[in-house]
Amino acid sequence: MLVVDASAVAGWLLPDEAGTDLAALLSAHVSICAPSLLWAELRNILIVTERRGRLPAGAAEQFLRIFDGLGVTLDTAPVENEVLRLARQHRLTVCDALYLELAMRSGGVLSTLDRALAAAAGAEGIGLA
Repeated sequence: MLVVDASAVAGWLLPDEAGTDLAALLSAHVSICAPSLLWAELRNILIVTERRGRLPAGAAEQFLRIFDGLGVTLDTAPVENEVLRLARQHRLTVCDALYLELAMRSGGVLSTLDRALAAAAGAEGIGLA
């Protein structure tokens, strides 16, 4: 199981971002998931990127179609106490702790470009993709 966060997805989709090789990750993992929070985070990244002139109008919808084609499963059942523990212990936002909690619960690996989240994953024994 591969758990992806918004930074990893943006790194895959946006032409001026340096991210992980999406094709390699897709071939290495049978399933991809993320907390349901990803739905809003990804759309916010695309709209802000468009506002800043890094994407032409209408490109957000094109990128969302590409993302939707990946078949990412959105999780809606985080374990609240674990999310709060992770946020406290690693000084993460609750948003970032949701990704880490899902990776731990699913026994998956995490794909992120966020340094603090990657460090917390390492401290919890979660592999990074």
